[in-house]
Amino acid sequence: MFSDTRAFQRAFLEKLQVMQGKIVDDATAYDCFTVLGTLVREFISKRWIDTNTKYKHTGCKQVYYFSMEFLIGRLLESNLINLGIRDVCAEGLAELGLSFEEILQQESDAGLGNGGLGRLAACFLDSLASLQLPGHGSGIRYKHGFFEQKIINGYQVELPEYWLKDGYVWEIRRPEKALEITFGGHVQPVTENGRLQFYSEPAERVLAVPYDVPVIGYRNQTVNTLRLWSAEPVVDFEQEQPFQEQSYQKIVEYKHSLEAISEFLYPDDSTYEGKLLRLKQQYFLVSAGVHSIIRSFKKKNGSIAHFHETVAIHVNDTHPVLAIPELMRILLDEEGLGWDDAWFITTRTISYTNHTILAEALETWPTDMFRSLLPRVYMIVDEINERFCKDLWNRYPGDWERIHKMAIIADGAVKMAHLAIVGSHSVNGVAKLHTEILKKREMQRFNQFYPHKFNNKTNGITHRRWLLKANPKLASLITETIGDRWISQPTALLQLLKHAEDSSLQQAVEQVKQENKHKLANMIQDMTGIAVDETSIFDIQVKRLHAYKRQLLNVFHILDLYRRLRENPDLDLRPRTFIFGAKAAPGYHLAKRVIKLIHGTAERINKDPAIRGKLKVIFLENYRVSLAESIIPAADVSEQISTAGKEASGTGNMKFMMNGALTVGTMDGANIEIFEKVGNDNMFVFGLAADEVLQFYANGNYRAFELYKKDPRLAYVMDQLIHGGLSANQADFQIIFDSILANNDEYFVLADFASYVDIHAKIDRTYRDRRRWNQSSIVNIAHSGGFSSDRTITDYADEIWQLQALPIVSNSL
Repeated sequence: MFSDTRAFQRAFLEKLQVMQGKIVDDATAYDCFTVLGTLVREFISKRWIDTNTKYKHTGCKQVYYFSMEFLIGRLLESNLINLGIRDVCAEGLAELGLSFEEILQQESDAGLGNGGLGRLAACFLDSLASLQLPGHGSGIRYKHGFFEQKIINGYQVELPEYWLKDGYVWEIRRPEKALEITFGGHVQPVTENGRLQFYSEPAERVLAVPYDVPVIGYRNQTVNTLRLWSAEPVVDFEQEQPFQEQSYQKIVEYKHSLEAISEFLYPDDSTYEGKLLRLKQQYFLVSAGVHSIIRSFKKKNGSIAHFHETVAIHVNDTHPVLAIPELMRILLDEEGLGWDDAWFITTRTISYTNHTILAEALETWPTDMFRSLLPRVYMIVDEINERFCKDLWNRYPGDWERIHKMAIIADGAVKMAHLAIVGSHSVNGVAKLHTEILKKREMQRFNQFYPHKFNNKTNGITHRRWLLKANPKLASLITETIGDRWISQPTALLQLLKHAEDSSLQQAVEQVKQENKHKLANMIQDMTGIAVDETSIFDIQVKRLHAYKRQLLNVFHILDLYRRLRENPDLDLRPRTFIFGAKAAPGYHLAKRVIKLIHGTAERINKDPAIRGKLKVIFLENYRVSLAESIIPAADVSEQISTAGKEASGTGNMKFMMNGALTVGTMDGANIEIFEKVGNDNMFVFGLAADEVLQFYANGNYRAFELYKKDPRLAYVMDQLIHGGLSANQADFQIIFDSILANNDEYFVLADFASYVDIHAKIDRTYRDRRRWNQSSIVNIAHSGGFSSDRTITDYADEIWQLQALPIVSNSL
């Protein structure tokens, strides 16, 4: 792109004058960010065009990854790294007297996701482009994202996340590609030329306007696309006479009801209106996305009968599963295909990833709501269900119970996971244990009926963001040790195993870790006003706040440590800093009380001089991708402590190990595969196994109250919730207390407590042996390449999508 810093400076200064009308001395950091981002986007535009042109002219197969979330974080530095010009730009800006770091900080995290589901989708897009695979994302352009978290007196408060208030430098609006999406109304069957046709008269119309974001491959010419859809009114209020005659209030209400579709990620679904809005969002995404794909296909291809040969549509969890009946609707009603031909194409086009076994996450929709909002789509789902149930009857005649349990529509609900399995050609879990649970337990009947559909694709993370970008000093050290092949071939990190016992490398790895801890300690001081011991063990749990992820178990252990230190201030305990970051869903009251408990515990411990600073508890508010990039490289201990059998995979565990942290975890999700690679000497495993958890559920012989009475440590910790003064409001933690004792500890916090305390004692002992700890750290880094999303995407491309790499040749840069 730029031959040297001088070439970059000339381009930057010229763009600054044109865009901002300023010289460098007058420019703000945000001015500079906007100019640099625009400069990069314009420079890659020729590559972007060349990529799309090549895809079009070759007729290659392309995959479209549908997801309600794309947690892409900040893009500027990643894009500069992928283009190979980060250092040139940083040096050029420094010579102009500008701070590269300050400029990077001006970029907002894109408010397009919440947790691991969205971050996985973002990592996948990076790998698709970097592997030169024709693949794109399809999502919603949320105006306000999930929410901005503020902590006030220890309580989570949700504020709108105005990430688009200053625009978004990476997006290009494509109004010429807008599509009309319809809701409600009624369907009129008409016989034409001996064929039954269905015509819909919608009650509501909305315009889906695409905004395209480039996805730049690492050191290649590929630029794929993340297409985000924005909901806008169909009519121009100033031009349409019918609206001039209506009241201003009705116009405002109409406009707001439509734009609400892309207003917020995951509206509260505790009310009918909120649930209806979620269903609208999901249909809006898939209808716009599928229509756009078909429109593009028809421009360059002949018969729609070959659609599945050049198009793969992947649905990321159940949220976009309406793509199945929507594709059927288009093929039937708009393309004139018969049912069998439409079903053949649909089931060979669509594949599905299941991300959970939690009942509340396996979406269902009330049939009345579904039928009212999407009348024609409901008719198609109903027909799919009828035909599927007939197939079941033919296979299992008389087995009404099986048919009822497997039906897509039953008990007044449409079951989206069932629709996903029936209407796709591939169903994959995201870790070996998760897939086995799906096949043998949660989806056992479906696996018996469709054994060829189920497969495993263990999740992965992009090492280019989570190591090369997030931890540049460690990345440089790795390159000095084994060369840079690992950046394009992450399994080459295994070469580090040859050097794991090298004392000089161990010391260098420890030095990098200490520098990262120093940076995080400064950030903590700035964000919270609390000084932490940089030589203490940084023990970190950052992830979505949910009961099964068991932040509560972590807090219980902290309270027990605190008790022991109060009883014996001379206790031989390595100083420990416990760091949390998490958002709780606005309507998830138990999770929000756990956040309050963390703060109440922190308030008590951090101000107690009697424990001599041996413990600190920190909660960093508004956890997001950019914050994770600062936290993860500084971790000594990675907390991955979900109830066994509940976490589908996890990807935080992979990010931490890639940065040299040692995992304390249950045998759950991808923890099992990490353990298989690094072994017992390089990981701290505790707690019940998944089959033991299942036995407790099946037998009903778990008694949380008995553990509470038997173990004085648990009695103390539990009593702190009610009588410990950890909140000014004594009733704050009653909901937590009741979830453990009255509801019998659904996620086995008390059952795993003793084992968790013991494993942390082992962590304390092991950390004192610096040589052993640093060697384990290197072993974890070495094996982390196996968890790169490059490996995951290669598996998807080869085994599910049948996608071939297509190198792009561009003369633009």
